[in-house]
Amino acid sequence: MNDSKIPMWVNVIGLPLINIFFAFAFSAFIFIAVDVNPIEAAMVMVKGALGYQEGIGYTLYYTTNFIFTGLAVAVAFSAGLFNIGGEGQAYLGGLGVGLACLGLDQALPFWALLPISMVASMAFGALWALIPAYLQAYRGSHIVITTIMFNFIASALMVYLMVNVLKLDGQMAPVSRMFEQSAVMPMFHEIAAWFGLSFSESPMNLSFFIALACCVFVWVLLWRTRWGYAIRAMGASPTAAEYGGINHKKLIIIVMLISGALSGMLGLNEVQGYGQQLKLDFVAGYGFTGIAVCLIGRNHPVGIILASLLFGVLYQGGAELAFDFPNIDREMIQVVQALVVLFSGALALMLVKPTEHLFVLWDRRKKSLGKAQTEA
Repeated sequence: MNDSKIPMWVNVIGLPLINIFFAFAFSAFIFIAVDVNPIEAAMVMVKGALGYQEGIGYTLYYTTNFIFTGLAVAVAFSAGLFNIGGEGQAYLGGLGVGLACLGLDQALPFWALLPISMVASMAFGALWALIPAYLQAYRGSHIVITTIMFNFIASALMVYLMVNVLKLDGQMAPVSRMFEQSAVMPMFHEIAAWFGLSFSESPMNLSFFIALACCVFVWVLLWRTRWGYAIRAMGASPTAAEYGGINHKKLIIIVMLISGALSGMLGLNEVQGYGQQLKLDFVAGYGFTGIAVCLIGRNHPVGIILASLLFGVLYQGGAELAFDFPNIDREMIQVVQALVVLFSGALALMLVKPTEHLFVLWDRRKKSLGKAQTEA
């Protein structure tokens, strides 16, 4: 697509919103098929996600996870790399957070432990992305295949560690001990209380603001630095980038390390914030959903925030919907999510050409009107 024909705001916000509208329009037929008024269902979903403080907290808690994994996919995709390993990288990032908290929560206050847990989450996630990156850069292995394999390896590794190493003695559940309070992320209702405000309790915590800071970091990296220019150049044309002097092997390693580090930070929200202990399956598919978030958000941090919020609404509102309507189950909500992914991901370019044509006609009309006024 020629970016000059379509304004950035149309590409990042306008087209995704239209695609999402089509997705919800098709979803309406699903609700009609099970004898549910789609308008009433939509109102319940929106109210459940955004209509009261606890629902908003849960929505933004889910949004935080999607921002981390969506940014991770976006950074890699900007360089032409399809990182499907966010699930495993987030899993290992959570392990890093858990080990840091378990080892230091009785010795350090929160302000001293937070930087360590952040570095641990990024380091473990980045190192888990390093081997696929090396295999892609120096051995020609496809990044999609290796990152998928490393998701399964990460899952098996976590099962072994939780069952044989980190599980408390004398209990069956594969979970670690609870962290000391000094290691737990401040919850949003606690942060609000510091400023004299009241907010209902929810899993939303300080990591939401860390995720927003990561959005700023990614925007600066990709659009305001030489590294970002090199990353986007390699994504646009690897051959031209290498001809221009960019070391693509080194850049693959760097990009995947950044991508893995961003995925790993999901552990701050799930392990140090919500769970407050290490346990199995805390990633819960967020790594894979991050791919859809990146596609819907058009690889831009602002779009990723909006797409993450959309999926946060679908997750929280979907849970409320399944609770209020007995003939709607969780699988139906997943179908709605799949339709959003279909129209905003697989069919993302469906409206690009017609939109380009409209803007070309509009540009010609403005030029002709300007010429007519000049001649007059």
